[in-house]
Amino acid sequence: MIRKRGSANWQGGLKDGTGTVSTQSGVLDKANYGFNKRFGDEPGTNPEELIGAAHASCFSMALSKILGEHDLVAEDISTEATVTLEEKDGGFAVTKSHLKLVARIPGASQEVFDKVTAMAKDGCPISKLLNAEITLEATLA
Repeated sequence: MIRKRGSANWQGGLKDGTGTVSTQSGVLDKANYGFNKRFGDEPGTNPEELIGAAHASCFSMALSKILGEHDLVAEDISTEATVTLEEKDGGFAVTKSHLKLVARIPGASQEVFDKVTAMAKDGCPISKLLNAEITLEATLA
């Protein structure tokens, strides 16, 4: 079993408060987050962009694994995940994560590409975690 940690600290009210988020590895170390960073355009991070980064990286690794099972190795896998936060049932919910992939995979047919990208979308651990609609737009370059 693998366990990884993230942590957050929050001080103050919802709209005037501020927080920091950190990761076990130290890649994020007290990165600022807050209401205006999440619902506005103030610089800093927010939970949705962190989920997007986690989903994009997880999908990319899952795709690499599945490609290897098909004797293929990608030259490049570039994935962006757009996470949607919406008001729902009297609160907010992450309702969607849209994966946008551009990949260079020597020797991959379109048929195999479509198959392995769908497998990665459905099989990556972050996709399994999210209770949201997950869509994929995949381009074989």
